[in-house]
Amino acid sequence: MTQQPYYETMYILRPDIPEEEVESHLTKYRDILVETGADVLDNQMRGKRRLAYPIAKHKEGIYVQLSHNGDGQQVGVLEKAMRLSEDVIRYLTVKQDGPLPAPRVVPGSEPAAQPETAETPA
Repeated sequence: MTQQPYYETMYILRPDIPEEEVESHLTKYRDILVETGADVLDNQMRGKRRLAYPIAKHKEGIYVQLSHNGDGQQVGVLEKAMRLSEDVIRYLTVKQDGPLPAPRVVPGSEPAAQPETAETPA
């Protein structure tokens, strides 16, 4: 079985943008990939974290990871949109050759498994 390469894009948003705007960025970049023919495998907000060094006078940033499949042409379109956005302070796309990432289970989206109880004679 051959492993299909995929792409991981990590980008950092300004820490001072409201949560609704963060969600709109997640949707915006996912939609750009879908429009260019890519398959979005995973889209995760990693949360606000301290930066290793200040970027544009920001000491923190909101990290987002985006895993996607495609022919590689979509990377240029996605990075151009990020470069033009004032809210994205850094981005990096890496081609991965390992197995595809497992789909993420969002808490509350699936019913919790009920623990099996052994019946004991009374």
